[in-house]
Amino acid sequence: MNDDLDTVTAPATATATDEPPRRTYELEETGFREVPKRWRRFYRIWQGEGDTLAPNEVICPVCKVVIRSRRELRPGDRVYCMPCMSRLVVVRNADGGLEAEVVY
Repeated sequence: MNDDLDTVTAPATATATDEPPRRTYELEETGFREVPKRWRRFYRIWQGEGDTLAPNEVICPVCKVVIRSRRELRPGDRVYCMPCMSRLVVVRNADGGLEAEVVY
């Protein structure tokens, strides 16, 4: 199976102001038992105030679960929260970080 999502190609008309290619990440099993085993590496439990998010993570505003991606997340990306079945879109918040807004 070819994972086209892991590779990003720049269009032929790219300029110097375009964003750099997305970084990719290896995801390890987190033991998150609320989803089927196949999808557990894409979710983890938010640990509270001392927890920080990586560039490939965003918190679901509905159930407070951290959604993880193999690619770096950017504003406009769509993600799905399997535990609460919410469809989300990634946006930039006031302090410059990433957060998810519910679409459905």
